[in-house]
Amino acid sequence: MTSSRRDSLNASSSEPLPVVIIGNGPSGICLSYLLSGHLPYVRPGAVHPYPLLQRKLAESPGVSILDQDLDYLSEGLEGRSQSPVALLFDALLRPDTDLGGNMDSVLAWKQQKERAIPHLVLGRNPPGGAWHSIEGSMVTLSQGQWMGLPDLQVKDWMRKKRRGLRNSRATAGDIAHYYRDYVTKKGLSQNFVSGAVVTAVEQETLEHDGSATQVPRPLFRVSGFLTTKNQSRQPFSLWARNVVLATGTLDSPARLGIPGETLPFVHHDLSALEAALRMGTVNSTSDPVLIVGAGLSAADAVLFAHHYNIPVIHAFRRSVHDPGLVFNQLPKMLYPEYHKVHQMMREQSILSPSPYVGYRSLPEHQPLLFKDDLQAVFRDPQGGQHLFGVSLVLVLIGSYPDLSYLPGAGTDLATDPEQPVSPKRNPIDVDPFTYESTRQEGLYALGPLAGDNFVRFVQGGALAAASSLLRKETRKPP
Repeated sequence: MTSSRRDSLNASSSEPLPVVIIGNGPSGICLSYLLSGHLPYVRPGAVHPYPLLQRKLAESPGVSILDQDLDYLSEGLEGRSQSPVALLFDALLRPDTDLGGNMDSVLAWKQQKERAIPHLVLGRNPPGGAWHSIEGSMVTLSQGQWMGLPDLQVKDWMRKKRRGLRNSRATAGDIAHYYRDYVTKKGLSQNFVSGAVVTAVEQETLEHDGSATQVPRPLFRVSGFLTTKNQSRQPFSLWARNVVLATGTLDSPARLGIPGETLPFVHHDLSALEAALRMGTVNSTSDPVLIVGAGLSAADAVLFAHHYNIPVIHAFRRSVHDPGLVFNQLPKMLYPEYHKVHQMMREQSILSPSPYVGYRSLPEHQPLLFKDDLQAVFRDPQGGQHLFGVSLVLVLIGSYPDLSYLPGAGTDLATDPEQPVSPKRNPIDVDPFTYESTRQEGLYALGPLAGDNFVRFVQGGALAAASSLLRKETRKPP
């Protein structure tokens, strides 16, 4: 971290920063790029394949997308996101990708430093956020080209690194490296503070010292601590006019809430299986590893164990034919390995002969208890109970964001204030064209917190927030 960034965190001045971004994953990085004065324009001579969008873009030649009406531009667009601005930005960056094409972006990027907005991006990890916590050899769900950020395509970056995409997808390790490299190559490093843990965001009002006609303005006090190289904690507190929440959802694993879940052999992270393999506590001759869950994280664990010939019992509460099961929603051609797991789940009951050596599935089984003698108790669909000896348990049933730094853990900001914030079921309620909270002025939410769960689409939220923040700075009184 540069000395100027350290000074910003240590400053006790009441002069606020225009923007503080909490979270340095793809959402935070993309927003920082836009706030650093990099503005998107339609490239001269570019013609968008969607005639309606092309007509709208042609109405304002030479005007940055950030200065146009995002509601108007995005009207009528359809795609794989519920966010209209996410669909707009994706259509501008990847015009015909859903049709199988690889047409270049219609955008040209111009840096206009006079329009940059001072900001800080606070993150626990290096730039890239939670991507640095994912096992590096795991292949991304999305195609590699969809993981890229503005003005630096993943395939171009990987070509220079002499790396290649695997079945059109990249490894998590490559993507984490790409995000960290992006911040450096785009000159954003001065805005990023790694090792920063935010513990409180509180809205307060500062009185003006000037004219009596000026009204008090609400500001945010952002407090936390910085982990230094010697692992000591250095507290910080700063003021901000606007705060952007971009922390993702991998902070707090979802739990079953059953007896024995806190036993030392029960874990909620794939890294525990990697560690057990390194230590030799699981191997091809050990008791099975029990994997609970039917999402992509559970599938990744199955694939990891299968690769190392580790026996697996795979338990999940849904039917293998449930249309809500993620495997029933993925194209087979793009995701052959996940469909292999789905095939194993369908064909390999715990009670049937084994076509897949070392793998057994427990469809529609409910875990009841983990015992300290390394046994797991389940209830089957008919109400009967079964006992299984295991070497390790991985409970991979999703995760929740850690918003403990907000009053009430942010529940009053959610679509349903009576329930915890959940990316899929109860995201933070934001204006779809600014991503500003509908409940608290000056507070923004991006990425999974706002219901955008794929890197391809989180960038639309950054575009909407940047457009809103630029308008606020333009209107700011002297």
